Amino acid sequence: MTPPRYVPGHQLLAGRSAVITAAAGAGIGGATARRFLEEGARIVVGDSHARRLTESAAALAGEFGADRVAALPCDVTDEDQVGALLALAEERHGRLDIVVNNAGLGGTADLADMTDAQWSTVLDVTLNGTFRCTRAALRRMRSAGRGGVIVNNASVVGWRAQRGQAHYAAAKAGVMALTRCAALEAAGYGVRINAVAPSLAMHPHLVKVTTPELLAELTEREAFGRYAEPWEVANVIVFLAGDYASYMTGETVSVSSQHA
Repeated sequence: MTPPRYVPGHQLLAGRSAVITAAAGAGIGGATARRFLEEGARIVVGDSHARRLTESAAALAGEFGADRVAALPCDVTDEDQVGALLALAEERHGRLDIVVNNAGLGGTADLADMTDAQWSTVLDVTLNGTFRCTRAALRRMRSAGRGGVIVNNASVVGWRAQRGQAHYAAAKAGVMALTRCAALEAAGYGVRINAVAPSLAMHPHLVKVTTPELLAELTEREAFGRYAEPWEVANVIVFLAGDYASYMTGETVSVSSQHA
């Protein structure tokens, strides 16, 4: 199948200040950081991998301007680090308009063999981390009184069963529920909260933690016969973060070509 055409920016986020977690490297977070810059935003990127974060931020700053890119190592299981990341957006860019909660952690283990540590680690990064970042963002956005947007990264696994993914599926289903409830609460002060649910977006980290057999099986489930490029998921995040989605909140948008 013909590869998708990369869509150029249209300044959909011009002048906005955004924070993106887990934005180092070539995954959805990194693609979102690039797409936001192409759409005119100023960004702060965080990641628990300090070296990769520094390299990624430097590359983006060299291409789009150092005044538009800031970075700070951030482990979303640490509330103080989350607060510092959001504060940096206000310090460097004068405001906080958008937060993209992309940080998540997977793994494969059948439930009968899963340890408490495996379960808790995935839940703490993927669900609790999204909760911490959302809570911190809402407090700042409510105080500022300018509204704002939060976009969470969920997964189709939050809806659909997949063997060995009980912890990840539970966490992502939790992200969807958190999105709905938080959106209802935040609407009163002008903050919209939505989520994306990708199926299969290929990036180097996924290759490292998934077998070739499973990747082939998952790819076969896609109607297009291929996996998504990370920037294709980022395009939907741009849409949810921008004004074209002004009447959407509490929704989870599937970014998938999986067969019905």
